[in-house]
Amino acid sequence: MAEKVSTELKVIVFQLKDEECAIPVHQVQSIERMMHFTRVPKVPSYVKGVMNLRGVVTPIIDLRKRLGIEEMDYNDSTRIIIVNVNDMEVGLIVDAANDVIDIPEGAIEPTPEVVGSVEVEYLNGVAKINKRLLILLNLEKILLGN
Repeated sequence: MAEKVSTELKVIVFQLKDEECAIPVHQVQSIERMMHFTRVPKVPSYVKGVMNLRGVVTPIIDLRKRLGIEEMDYNDSTRIIIVNVNDMEVGLIVDAANDVIDIPEGAIEPTPEVVGSVEVEYLNGVAKINKRLLILLNLEKILLGN
């Protein structure tokens, strides 16, 4: 009898306001504490600037602002998640990085028509894990708009 292989998606879970969001771990390079960045003129308001991260100039995006969630002051739990999407390295400012978990593929559901304040086109679905509801973000759409 063949053993049924359950596929799981390993994700990093982070906080944005009251929502728990998740992105695939394979897209994440590192998680950094808030650090100094240099503002850049004439960029969209959600682009906070650039920072020198281990010799690489990396654009920094405030994910709250990008997703239309009210901004808040950065604090000790604020993190910058460095992601790599289509060979582009970008830092995403989030409220807190919570943990790394495996989501069974069966727990991922299509995006409902209305999910909080995040635009549906930026989502890959939602996952129910125990009593948690995770919003799976589509970084390609968020960063590249396609």
